[in-house]
Amino acid sequence: MITIKGMELTLSGEKENNKNKEDTLITDYNAILRESTLLTTVSGFIFGFLFNTTINTPRNFTPIDGIILLTALFVSTCSVCLFVMPVVYHNLQYPYRDLEKFKRRSHNFIMFGLIPGAITLYLGLLLGLKLGLKLSFPSVNYIDYLSPFLALIPFVIVFIIFKERKRRWLQYRH
Repeated sequence: MITIKGMELTLSGEKENNKNKEDTLITDYNAILRESTLLTTVSGFIFGFLFNTTINTPRNFTPIDGIILLTALFVSTCSVCLFVMPVVYHNLQYPYRDLEKFKRRSHNFIMFGLIPGAITLYLGLLLGLKLGLKLSFPSVNYIDYLSPFLALIPFVIVFIIFKERKRRWLQYRH
């Protein structure tokens, strides 16, 4: 860099490289925080539906349904707390000296939050299927045994699609 009476003249794009580095830093922060915000919002809506069901329980609610609902509510609370942690961590630690540390910790919070999030989705779907199928087919007694398997179907489909995508990507790469 050459300075002539207060003017800066950059050689080899030095200033542009610093600006690009700063732009990617802001993009990385925003991407992580937006991802966390989206997951927190979705989990919060699910929590709200479960909480509403807790307050306004249907007439044909069995004690097992109550246990499933309370478990789903508790696990949903855990996922919301884990998904909101990158935002909390961002506000407590800003400005950062190490972006990679922030990314790693945020990734860990989100990954650990996905486990209770998936459990919440499964339990909510299980409860909805049990109650919906009981209302649709009141004379069928094996609905309680069939519902856990039916609730697994969306997760199995997503798993198969994920594995197939990964297999195709590996084939394309080689």
